[in-house]
Amino acid sequence: MTNRAPEQITVGPNRRLLILTVAVSLSVFLAIHLFSSPAAPTPAPAKDDGVVPPGVSVFDDRYPAVSKLDPELLAALRRAAEDAAGDGVEFTVNSGWRSAAYQNRLLGEAVADYGSEAEAARWVATETTSAHVAGDAIDLGPMAATDWLAQRGAAYGLCQIYANESWHYELVPEAVRTGCPQMYPDPTHDPRMQS
Repeated sequence: MTNRAPEQITVGPNRRLLILTVAVSLSVFLAIHLFSSPAAPTPAPAKDDGVVPPGVSVFDDRYPAVSKLDPELLAALRRAAEDAAGDGVEFTVNSGWRSAAYQNRLLGEAVADYGSEAEAARWVATETTSAHVAGDAIDLGPMAATDWLAQRGAAYGLCQIYANESWHYELVPEAVRTGCPQMYPDPTHDPRMQS
């Protein structure tokens, strides 16, 4: 048996570059994942963003979703709600005024649910086009309330704007004289949503 010297491994310039690239990539990965703090989760929207629990009435000013509505819209809603109560129908607020952050969150959830921005736009507006962010729209329930408004809302200037959203009402003052305007099939047909 003869003693032989160990063979030397030669590394060419391409292999050196590959080894260096892998080492740098691993270092960056470790720095990001081991030494940085995790991103803070986005806080859930709250009462101050316009979130309401079930059963909130149009008379409950403790909730910004109600108190930040346009005063004329709110006055018309309250007149209608008083008259509806005489018929045994109660209006509950599912959504009213919303913060821009809450509107953006709803839009993001709609995109995830419907699979595209185009389909989500049939149900949820952007923060810059939403009548909710402006305080100019309310989503009501239960069905008895929306049925009552569908039959009598024009007398108060309260109109359903979108055929696909029986719960969404806005103030259209001239409806008291002329009746509610023809509904858009959905928000994508509303010229206000095009900006």
